[in-house]
Amino acid sequence: MPLASIPSPGHAVWRLGPLPVRAYALCVIAGLAVALVVASRRYRRSGGGRGVVLDVAAWAIPFGLAGAFAHAVLLDNRHAFGGEYRLWHAVTAGIGAIGVPGAVALGALGAWIACRRARTGLGPVAGAVAPAVAFGLAVAGLGNWWAQQFYGPPSTWWWTVRISPVHRVPGYENYATFQPVYLYLSLWEIALGFAVIWAARRFALSGERTFMLCAAGYAAGDFWAQTLLAGPLQHALCVRYGALGDITVFVLAILGMYLTRSGRRPPARAAAKRAVAADSSGDVMSV
Repeated sequence: MPLASIPSPGHAVWRLGPLPVRAYALCVIAGLAVALVVASRRYRRSGGGRGVVLDVAAWAIPFGLAGAFAHAVLLDNRHAFGGEYRLWHAVTAGIGAIGVPGAVALGALGAWIACRRARTGLGPVAGAVAPAVAFGLAVAGLGNWWAQQFYGPPSTWWWTVRISPVHRVPGYENYATFQPVYLYLSLWEIALGFAVIWAARRFALSGERTFMLCAAGYAAGDFWAQTLLAGPLQHALCVRYGALGDITVFVLAILGMYLTRSGRRPPARAAAKRAVAADSSGDVMSV
């Protein structure tokens, strides 16, 4: 037995009359609030107008929640479409793999639509939102502690999390303490947020490249977390659902950063010759 462990909450749902209030949902709301505050402050410090981030969030948040909802529904009902494995099952498996990366991607699509409607540049908004999303996900991910999910294999380390019997995955009923993978991921996301802020300043990254760097960093961390999860998890293309979404986002983010890299600077002599030619009036008498 470990010398110490993180206790799990006894209740994750409270009722206000007929309305259930879930701790996981409260953590998600808190994460959204943190992301909005950080993004708004960063955008205003970069010279942006007041209220722009809130206007963009009005589109981005519903799009992101739609992606998360599709992920949850399709995972829960993938066996409810008949006993045979058909094309529909492959489609639901592919969409169900989007998870949080897909929700962020759909949220980015909503942000792009909002910026187009408001005639606002997407780059500054994306640069301000990138680390804010990382911090928000770190807070929202703590909902897994209340729900007693997203944990790793049994462990006797002192920072393990205690899981009640009803929440233990099949095959691990005789173990009480597990690795808190949700905590690992939240710490990764906090570090990622600060790292993205530093990289954006150090290398003068554009807003789009800052966002893609954050997306690649999150995908890498979540892929690592997916490899630590305990229990039989669903697979698609021989890869866990969550890991498949992470691979897709990571590849797209790295590809986007490569395609948006700054062009090669011309040699100094060539640049000087072009400058002389541009300054010349074309009249030989002017010499």
